[in-house]
Amino acid sequence: MRVGVLGGGQLARMMALAGHPLGLEFAFLDPSADACAFPLGHALHGAYDDPAKLDELADFADVVTFEFENVPAAVTDRLSARVPVYPPGGALAVAQDRFVEKTLFRELGIDTADFRAVDSEVDLAAAAEELGYPLVLKTRSEGYDGKGQQVVRSAEQLASAWQAIGGRPLIAEAFVSFTREVSVVAVRSRDGEVHCYPLAENQHEDGILTVSRSQPADLIEGAAQDAAQRLLTHLEYVGVLALELFDCGGELQANEFAPRVHNSGHWTIEGATVSQFENHLRAVCGLPLGATDARGRVAMLNLIGQLPPVAPLLSLPDVHVHLYGKRARPGRKIGHLTTWAEDEATLADRFAEVCTHVGREPASVG
Repeated sequence: MRVGVLGGGQLARMMALAGHPLGLEFAFLDPSADACAFPLGHALHGAYDDPAKLDELADFADVVTFEFENVPAAVTDRLSARVPVYPPGGALAVAQDRFVEKTLFRELGIDTADFRAVDSEVDLAAAAEELGYPLVLKTRSEGYDGKGQQVVRSAEQLASAWQAIGGRPLIAEAFVSFTREVSVVAVRSRDGEVHCYPLAENQHEDGILTVSRSQPADLIEGAAQDAAQRLLTHLEYVGVLALELFDCGGELQANEFAPRVHNSGHWTIEGATVSQFENHLRAVCGLPLGATDARGRVAMLNLIGQLPPVAPLLSLPDVHVHLYGKRARPGRKIGHLTTWAEDEATLADRFAEVCTHVGREPASVG
């Protein structure tokens, strides 16, 4: 079977690495000439909305998926007329608008922070009056890794926040005082079967995910998985989806969902029976889903900006290095590593040693 992928970054690359053993072939459409997935399949260098490239992708593929949720809706509409596209365009549309997304969460009984639509400075002032300070101002679309966001801590900062990201549709959200950030990765097949991976506990720096730790049998895991299943079922979803949540002392508030394989699910490559990447492909290709059970405990560390010396890391027990073939630059994810252990205490010791090797304080990631 041939799989077309909109996007050629590391998520597409890891998809292909999981799909090749299943006999799948890949084509990638990406505007970057050096997209890191290109060596693993048929490379289509062009804009996502390039009609000729889209036709070429449709000619190649038996099914099309994507690794990047900001693909224009018209692109999936055009492709859907010729070839199945999963996840469905409706899920993509919801994920592309934070206000629509938060509204859907509420409709499904999934709690969120209070929020308001903001289309003008007058709207912003009214939202601040209702939500209080601090509040988080976000673009309704195209934000990721902390981009398109401003934390407003007082009335004096409203004007500067508007100047920074205003002039387009925004959403204001009440600031959430959370205990920790968590996520659940889940997959739904074409015939509606849903499997959920164990909870992941996440840590961010400057809006970018740095660490994810698998937390099987966590006390809030059932509630998080239930919310993900409701979302998948409502959207008639096919493929992998990640739901990001705030744990507020045992009560969950949804932040956002990603309609694709997700950074906080990278631990599943070594830490689950079948990885998120393989299960995504199984789902979109109409193949039986694989088990999502955890295998021991895993911590994932993103490699951002520059690579540490790799050889010393490979000398450590149960450390797995994944490099993406991307050029280093500040703020760019260029790889990740995972540390595996049978129990949490051993994992903590091994991860502390990894942190020492990469020049991080163990306390900041443990």
